[in-house]
Amino acid sequence: MSQAVSSAHVQAPPGAFGRIIRHPAIIAGSVILLLLVLAAILAPWLGTTDPQRLSPLRRLRPPSAAQWFGGDLIGRDLYSRTVYGARISLIVGLSVAVLSISVGLVIGLLAGFVRWVDAVAMRVMDGMMAIPSILLAVALIALTGASLTNVIAAITVSEVPRVARLVRSVVISLKERPFVEAAVTVGTRFPALLWRHVLPNAMAPLLVQGSYIFASAVLIEAALSFIGAGTPPAIPSWGNMIAEGRVVFQIAPHIVLFPGIALAITVLSVNMIGDGLRDALDPRFEGR
Repeated sequence: MSQAVSSAHVQAPPGAFGRIIRHPAIIAGSVILLLLVLAAILAPWLGTTDPQRLSPLRRLRPPSAAQWFGGDLIGRDLYSRTVYGARISLIVGLSVAVLSISVGLVIGLLAGFVRWVDAVAMRVMDGMMAIPSILLAVALIALTGASLTNVIAAITVSEVPRVARLVRSVVISLKERPFVEAAVTVGTRFPALLWRHVLPNAMAPLLVQGSYIFASAVLIEAALSFIGAGTPPAIPSWGNMIAEGRVVFQIAPHIVLFPGIALAITVLSVNMIGDGLRDALDPRFEGR
């Protein structure tokens, strides 16, 4: 993943937008992701019921015409919980991607231009990156408590160092470019220098990194919920559903199967978009 992102440390080549909208991986991934977003938004009108409604008579029932995905341990409709669970995964993925890129962008820009900020901030980022993301998120949630907001904040903290180092490397490479040196020579102010010359060149790798952060956040949220450190059990999330179904997997595999498929499709679609953006925005991949 890091190698794929590092290969995009260049300004988007001319005509990149045309290649983006024509790239087959981006098109396929975007269509799948759009369908998931529409399903999450239109969940109440897609033949679902209350995902929290209990029906003990239907517990562990296999898929049927009455319950398309069957029932879970306490008779809740698995189809409804799977569809509503898309909301949790998409909210977490999008929120973490936007927040981590925003915070990491600021830290990376300052570290790339201000030497003392680089010395302090990058050592902190190195220390955070030494801890696996899932362990850091578990530790933060253990301190703050399990909730959707805390899950987003914990995953964001674990992803910020990667964005900060990415932006810092882009800034350092751009500082030696003639157009940046010329802008400094003519007295361009620091905010204008960042806005006109640095940010446009950093957008391509940030878009690629953001897609991978989205997919990583979805997986980490599911893993946290699976081990009981994520969203509360009452909330229909795919990680919670898989965790509940593992104890009866041998007699009711559908409880794990359907949310697992939904999780895999979501991550696959986002990764397809990320790979397509990498290919379209990096001129070294042109023609492949």
